[in-house]
Amino acid sequence: MKATGIVRRIDDLGRVVIPKEIRRTLRIRDGDPLEIYTEKDGEVIFKKYSPMGDLTDFAGQMVETLSKTTGLAAAITDRDSVIAVCGVQKRELAGRQVSPELEAVMEGRQVYHRSSGEKPIAPADGAEKYTVTVAAPILTEGDVMGCVLFFAEGDGTVGEVEYKLAQTVATFLGKQMEN
Repeated sequence: MKATGIVRRIDDLGRVVIPKEIRRTLRIRDGDPLEIYTEKDGEVIFKKYSPMGDLTDFAGQMVETLSKTTGLAAAITDRDSVIAVCGVQKRELAGRQVSPELEAVMEGRQVYHRSSGEKPIAPADGAEKYTVTVAAPILTEGDVMGCVLFFAEGDGTVGEVEYKLAQTVATFLGKQMEN
């Protein structure tokens, strides 16, 4: 565990403030759920909770099907990182934080469809060689949970079928998370 040198006191209601620098680094936003773990030696561990984490195996099967059906690289993310990818080497994207531009697309709650000549959006930090061609936010009860995306190496665009397919899968995953 990494020491930060920051000390916080618990208030009379049992609350503790997570410093802004740590929230920013870990992309913890207002209202984000946190899991709380305890260790035998007295440690208390806060971990960001991802409802999409429960669907990791299913998401892996879904992107494999999307990729094989379309011949394109596909991925599913939660709000913070890529949780499933197919069509490229998994180690290149799996587990990486989503790019700030993709995060903005998700927050916009609209399906993104890249036009020719438009500034490219990388799917994840450090993955600038890839360009998102379609990104459909996964919404559950109005909250953004992640997104379904197709991407290409270099400059790329896709058609209406891939747009509708990403939108359909994102809607399906959102409904699955509501149940």
